[in-house]
Formats: sequence, structure tokens, C-alpha cells
Amino acid sequence: MSKGLKLLRLEYLFSVIVPCLLAIYLNGYELANHLFLLAGFGFYAITGNTLNDMIDMKDPNEKETLERTEGYGRKEIGTLAIASFFLGTICFMNNIIEKPILGIYLIVIIVLVVIYCFFKKLVIINHILLGISHIFLPYFMIKINAGDSILNGLIPEMNLLEWLMITCITSVAYTGQMLHEMIDGDSLAKLKPKTAQIVIWVSALISLVIGVVSLILTLELWFLPFIIFPFGIMYIFRTPRNDIRGWTSLKDIGIMLGNFLLAYFIVIILAS
Repeated sequence: MSKGLKLLRLEYLFSVIVPCLLAIYLNGYELANHLFLLAGFGFYAITGNTLNDMIDMKDPNEKETLERTEGYGRKEIGTLAIASFFLGTICFMNNIIEKPILGIYLIVIIVLVVIYCFFKKLVIINHILLGISHIFLPYFMIKINAGDSILNGLIPEMNLLEWLMITCITSVAYTGQMLHEMIDGDSLAKLKPKTAQIVIWVSALISLVIGVVSLILTLELWFLPFIIFPFGIMYIFRTPRNDIRGWTSLKDIGIMLGNFLLAYFIVIILAS
């Protein structure tokens, strides 16, 4: 992969594509009917990544970002952000013209991502914003696009299984994002090691409980990964620690596991 492609950080696409595929799988939707939304979210994810890098490039402590963007200026990274945003918007327009409410959802997502990028140092709150913008709202948009909605198409119609699944995956993603930012030295890393450990353990335990309850109630085996992941994070933080910053190999493993889930959902959707 060329260094130019690394600027896009395509390995993070799973964070917004997996919830969309989850909605498609759980409801038996036709994948082809939602390809424009999937493409739009893919381009918008690149926009978020490049915008985030533009901001972090001003911080001399962001060594990973500075290494990745070495040789490139902020205007060049900005060009990528603008281009991906433009292409993503074109993809979304095909569905927004048919269902204008999707445009409102999309605007909310954009606002939440921009807030996150500019206020990453907000502890806890920024992770909530990320969960809403990357998981809940894309899931809702797929449902509404499929016509599976209530109140004249304003909100999606959700069953118990869906609420359990989306809450479970959000909780796991929330915990993983906190670990990610601990490694990068953002937000949660500003807390005392014991406080950070408690926050992460509480989040991981919530993920574990939701996953176990979901598995028992639904007997759906694909809940198992969301039960296993919290154990790994709790093991890492079995004691308070402040030596995790810069542990990029651990972050890479988390990203690869996320992409494994992406490949998994693609396979089960195509198989079904």
C-alpha cells in the first residue's frame, strides 16, 4: 500500500460499515438497495479521518499522525477531506431525494463528528458522540431507507433483538475506543490510572452483561464475539496502569479484530 493510501486510514471503515451491515443482516434486506448509503458512509469515514489528521497535525505530541502525514501539508490533507466529503454527499443524495428525512439524520451525524474532532479531549462525552454518530444513526438510516419505519418514516421500527444487538455493539465499541484513546494519549489518558481503570471496567462489564443477556434471550451465536472482547480489555486493565500510551501494536490488533467483524458480516450477508 502506498503512503498516500495510508493517509485515508481505510482500516477504520469497519467502525461505520459494520452497523449498516448489521441492519441489513438482521432484517434480511437486499444489500444492493443500500449500496449508495454504504458508499456514502465509506467516503464520510475518510472525511472524518482526514479532518481529524488536519487537526492533530498542529499538535507536536501527535507523533503517529505526524509520521503518517510526513511530507504532506494541511492543505493537501484538506483536499482529501473535501473530495471524500463531496463524493460521499453525491452517494447519499440518491437516497435523500427519495426520503428527505435521511438528510436530517446525515446532518446530525456530520455535526456530531465535527464536535468530536474538535473536542477530542472531552472525557467520556466524546465517546458517546462517536457511538451515536457511527453506530446508532447509520443503523437507523439503513432501516428508514428500507421503509422499515414508523411515524410517517421519521424513526425506524426496532424490535427487541435489534435494540439488544445495537446496544451491545455500541458498548463494546465504546470500551474499545477508550482503550484506543488511552494508547494515543487522548481524553481518558488524562485521568488517574485508577480512575481510568474503573471507567474501562464499568464499560466492559456493561458490554459483557448486555452480550450475555442477548445471547440467552435470542440464542443467536453471533453475539459470542461481543462477549469475548470485553474479557480481553478487562484483562489488559486488571491493574491500574499508565504505561499503555504508544502501545501501537495493541491498537493495531483491535483494528484488525474490527475488520475481521466486517469481513464476517459481509460473508454471512452474501451467504444468506
